[in-house]
Amino acid sequence: MTTTTHHPLAVLGGGLGGLLLARVLHVHGIPAAVFDLEPGPEARTQGGMLDIHHDSGQPALAAAGLTEGFRAIVHPGGQALRLLGPDATVHLAEPDDGTGGRPEVDRGDLRDLLLGSLPAGTVHWGRKAVAVEPLGGGRHRVAFADGGAITTDLLVGADGAWSKVRPLLSAARPAYTGVSFVEADLHDAARRHPGAAALLGGGMFMALGDGRGFLGHLESDGSIHVYAALRTGEDWPPATGQADSAGLRDAALAAFTGWADPLRSLLTDADGELTLRRIHALPVGHRWERTPGVTLLGDAAHLMSPFAGEGANLAMQDGAELALALAARPDDPETALHTYEQDMFTRAGASAAASAASLDLMFGPDPVAGLLKMFTDTP
Repeated sequence: MTTTTHHPLAVLGGGLGGLLLARVLHVHGIPAAVFDLEPGPEARTQGGMLDIHHDSGQPALAAAGLTEGFRAIVHPGGQALRLLGPDATVHLAEPDDGTGGRPEVDRGDLRDLLLGSLPAGTVHWGRKAVAVEPLGGGRHRVAFADGGAITTDLLVGADGAWSKVRPLLSAARPAYTGVSFVEADLHDAARRHPGAAALLGGGMFMALGDGRGFLGHLESDGSIHVYAALRTGEDWPPATGQADSAGLRDAALAAFTGWADPLRSLLTDADGELTLRRIHALPVGHRWERTPGVTLLGDAAHLMSPFAGEGANLAMQDGAELALALAARPDDPETALHTYEQDMFTRAGASAAASAASLDLMFGPDPVAGLLKMFTDTP
């Protein structure tokens, strides 16, 4: 027998946007239930470093009352930047002097901060949504893989790129952007990989040219997280490069033939398994008609390429803005949702366009010159 419970406000997805929404709602005395497919908060690592923007992510954390906690987890030196060419020539090396508006934090630390700010039992772990259906009157039912189900008066899809909630609002699906990543890690870099540590410096690192590149960052635990990126079809690598990590490494190294050995060593010396990641995006300007009782935030609403660094910041801003709109109109949620969505469509459209333009710049014919102009304002 299926057990069904009712929650006035339910959030699918326990990522940064969904948790930020639940936290700001809690600050305003509005309970929310968050459902996440992971079995628990420690089920997997949460990814690398995030730069938290002064005009989006930071105000969202302020609305959550978490500015002090955020400042306590900032990674000193993380805003440093190095830009190289395929021959490993350093074209730009900017230190982190502490005055930048985008301090870096570890994604896992930020998620822990948000989780720790919520009342016990807010997040329901191990709840993988398998079906979402409207019940009429703005109410919805969500069925989970464990056989349980919920009904809700307000459903928020914060469930990422392949959202189960999005089809209630839009027929759009993420499309491949033409860029693929091979993800790698080098642990305890200063001691075990001193050459790579010297190459990357203390913060963000980019080496770009000819539709390819290495994008990396020194993590707060002293490891290096790096992506070998290339503009290629979805059929790359050939089947022989997809069977295992060693085959993927060989395919990636072949794609970087002719690049300087210190850059190629980021792949040859990587620890553990390599991971292939295709970069997808929703159409720039994605939007939908107001539909009672349901909305989206974060990647579910406006998945974009990562090349403007906007994704996590927008997700948190979405969560804060949605919560504040609902708190301002507790007796008129539909007007609150309309206000939230119209503002979100505008800012997300601008960020998605910027991300697409950055992809074309970084994987175009002369990315180093273009980025130098952007970073230094040189003619």
